[in-house]
Amino acid sequence: MSEYILILNTCPDKNTAETLAAELVDLNLAACVNVLPGVHSTYRWQGKRETADEHLLLVKTRRDCYAGVQQALRERHPYKLPEIIAVPIVEGLTGYLRWMDEQCKC
Repeated sequence: MSEYILILNTCPDKNTAETLAAELVDLNLAACVNVLPGVHSTYRWQGKRETADEHLLLVKTRRDCYAGVQQALRERHPYKLPEIIAVPIVEGLTGYLRWMDEQCKC
């Protein structure tokens, strides 16, 4: 099982995305958070198909930080049910992974 994960989280706007990204890094829960603009989402919510233009956060962190990232996002996110999905990082540049270890203090 990988000790490193990538967490996906969508945000309604640039300001929310940048604020959440900065807070995750400042709290040492993530080594790096990329904000990708221009994500167009189609989903079903409360029985209706919806669409939204969103910003996607790519949160690079350690598996042992997941609970802290989830809690921080749940407390700060404007969505009632935010997307918080973690996928394992199965390979990575050794130096980069070492840097991630140094940054994540969960």
